[in-house]
Amino acid sequence: MTRTEHAAPQWLERIVTLPPADDRAVNPVLHRQAPGNAKVRDASVLVLFGGSEESDPVSLGGLPENADVLLTQRAATLRQHSGQVAFPGGAADPGDDGPIATALREAEEETGLDPSGVRALAVLPGIFVPPSGFDVTPVIGYWERPTPIRPVDHGETARVSRVPIRSLLDPDNRFVVEHRLGYRGPAFQIDGLLVWGFTAGVLAGLISVSGWEIEWDHKDVRDLDVTLAEVEAGVTEVHDR
Repeated sequence: MTRTEHAAPQWLERIVTLPPADDRAVNPVLHRQAPGNAKVRDASVLVLFGGSEESDPVSLGGLPENADVLLTQRAATLRQHSGQVAFPGGAADPGDDGPIATALREAEEETGLDPSGVRALAVLPGIFVPPSGFDVTPVIGYWERPTPIRPVDHGETARVSRVPIRSLLDPDNRFVVEHRLGYRGPAFQIDGLLVWGFTAGVLAGLISVSGWEIEWDHKDVRDLDVTLAEVEAGVTEVHDR
């Protein structure tokens, strides 16, 4: 992890200081490295936190009541990762001055945010994403001057949302998904969205060191395809805990 010179709000201090963790061994995303002979392409995503700069003295880790994170949902017509929930981001351009510039440019192109209102705080090590062949660098930012957001191109982005952190932390919204081909990893279900894969792995890794985490059932394992179908159908199933 590389920290920038910008000051972080106190409630974000741990996630820009400590590397993401997987204490329960349910998060394979954090450990993905490209094979030695793989041809990889560089990409960056913006993990953008918003909310009050001041900590809440009575909440875990000082998390403010209005803390949120910016997420997008990819268009269902895309060839890769269609319909998946993601951080704004994408492939590096030759003119980009490093991963922070890539993440900010892509976030502006996807959501319409003004990058001048984003305070870049830290750059995480790259994570390999096998389906696309990208080595993706997460950039942690604080949204000090939020601006209106929207899907700029509906052919690429179906939805843009500021998702409340406290909803992500709710144990009722957290579980593990597994796929018949062998994938197993953390997931979040909130506001008609299923967050899994790379995005859920990064979020879970950051939350684990944040000081905000509430104990949740790591043994609640659900079939990925079934859960996706339930979310798409608007079904909220009650699972025993």
